[in-house]
Amino acid sequence: MKLLYINPLADPHLTPLEDRLLPQWQVTRRPSLAPGEDLAGLLAEAEALIAMRVPAGLPAAPRLKLLQLPGAGYDHIHPEILPPDCLVCNVFEHEFAIAEYVLAAMLNVTVQLGRMDRELRQGDWRSGLLHSGRAHSELRGKTLGLVGFGHIGRRIAKLATAFDMRILTVTRRPEQAGNEVAWAGSLADLGGVLGEADFLVLCCPLNDSTRGLIDAGAFAAMKTESHLINVARGEIVEEAALFAACRDRHIAGATIDVWYDYPSQAGDRVAPSRFPFHELDNVVMTPHASGWTDALWGRRLEVIAENLNRLLHGEAPVNQIARTDLG
Repeated sequence: MKLLYINPLADPHLTPLEDRLLPQWQVTRRPSLAPGEDLAGLLAEAEALIAMRVPAGLPAAPRLKLLQLPGAGYDHIHPEILPPDCLVCNVFEHEFAIAEYVLAAMLNVTVQLGRMDRELRQGDWRSGLLHSGRAHSELRGKTLGLVGFGHIGRRIAKLATAFDMRILTVTRRPEQAGNEVAWAGSLADLGGVLGEADFLVLCCPLNDSTRGLIDAGAFAAMKTESHLINVARGEIVEEAALFAACRDRHIAGATIDVWYDYPSQAGDRVAPSRFPFHELDNVVMTPHASGWTDALWGRRLEVIAENLNRLLHGEAPVNQIARTDLG
């Protein structure tokens, strides 16, 4: 069977995948789905496709049985070229790293190791025991609001429980929230979470119901001492409203890992927003790195290879996405 592997990161991930595949797979690698003389022929013959983005206007892929996403998000998939019986699957495995990132972000706010280190290097002891007016805070007893309770939200809740945090969530399936959660509701109940959360973490998919979900009204409903942490998609938060809320201290600050503008290729230097977030001292900026660890790809490749090999055996792959959920 023929597999077309769209691999923009080039060869570091190709060989480990092939080592996990059954020998019946014939793998063709391409750096992107950009137009080219070979593209129509490759898509016409492909029975499986690994790609994170499927843009509109591609040549037909009539033999395609599986579109396997090498990541979790499916907001860049245009399904027009997919045959009606083509399965679409994603892969997770990033929830472990992202949950640790979220805990690190919250600890950075409460414990402030970096600030204390900088001060003491200058001989400033004001944050220590001898100067009790500058004691730092704790996560214990703080309220964590999770917008989304899928793989990532559940893992964050598990770790936050160990810190004795109170956990609230809004999710599509509140009845399935676990014992770690003190309260669960639907997106329509978001207002109640906004007014209670010390930390509001966005870990939901980007779709029509979540695009622009956190706007100026949402920031107005949040506590002035609350912090926003976005590890989902930039567009879930209204860009201008986020900048204004942080600049004007309507909220205490934000940790932002997902953005509004991205480089088109490796090495490009691109500002992540049209607003100067880098000028704000209450914002921590990271380059979509929360899930990007040295262990991530090993776990993901195991799942991807297993799905492809299941296809060969006529077995159902895991992590299927309903076609109605695609753009």
